[in-house]
Amino acid sequence: MNEPYTETIIEPANRLSFNFKELWSYRELFYFFTWRDIKVKYKQTVLGVFWVMLQPLFMMLIFTFFFGQRLGVKTEGIPYPVFAFSGLILWNFFSSSVTNAGNSMVLNAPIIKKIYFPRLIIPLSSVLASLVDLVVALMLFILFLFFYPVTINALELVIFWPLAFALSLIGAVGLGCWLAALMIKYRDFRFVVSFVMQVAFFLTPIVYPVSRGSLSVLEYILALNPMYAAITLFRIPMTTDVVDPILIAISICSSFLSLLLGLNYFRKTELFFADLA
Repeated sequence: MNEPYTETIIEPANRLSFNFKELWSYRELFYFFTWRDIKVKYKQTVLGVFWVMLQPLFMMLIFTFFFGQRLGVKTEGIPYPVFAFSGLILWNFFSSSVTNAGNSMVLNAPIIKKIYFPRLIIPLSSVLASLVDLVVALMLFILFLFFYPVTINALELVIFWPLAFALSLIGAVGLGCWLAALMIKYRDFRFVVSFVMQVAFFLTPIVYPVSRGSLSVLEYILALNPMYAAITLFRIPMTTDVVDPILIAISICSSFLSLLLGLNYFRKTELFFADLA
């Protein structure tokens, strides 16, 4: 006797939404991808996780020599090494997250072709894997603060540091998902991303402060950078300088806009990932 024929149909979600219940049901796979990315990053490396500490230290020393000593850049009452280091921590996390997430779909193309699972897991796991670097660099930064006479407002630290981390994560997920969907179709775009990230580094107030006083058109343009608010808010507990709420608001809106646009573009194109991979 023939068994009745059954057919399983996976209903597509709305293009502007994600099936977060489905993502939760694949949480073990999400954990696997994240842990795999962490292991691959540090496997068979000489310095391993120590490179996460050495990289911002070396960059901080270089920028301190040129900007802090040679050019005498004023840094809102914060010692220049602390000022530069605080910006490099968040930027390195953002840059590595965006780059890794952008390449994630191409690197996982063989898996995408074989089995079904929520594709959003891949770029998200790449971003979360970079959180290890952020935690290690943050611990080093806290130790670094003991060597400089910096007064820290504990209440502001509790408020603004988590907010800065959240904005960095939001911006990285948004831009990373957009690049992941774009680069699986246009493979040579990864060379452009590397150049753009280098340019964006100098368009972000990492090694220089934004001037106070009347706002110029350039400062409004700089505030469109999602990392502007994250880095500025991260420095608030260490300075008495007043930040401009307009620029912060513009940057925060830019972060959430990048998240919405990135997820929307990823959602619209993920149906074709298996064909493009």
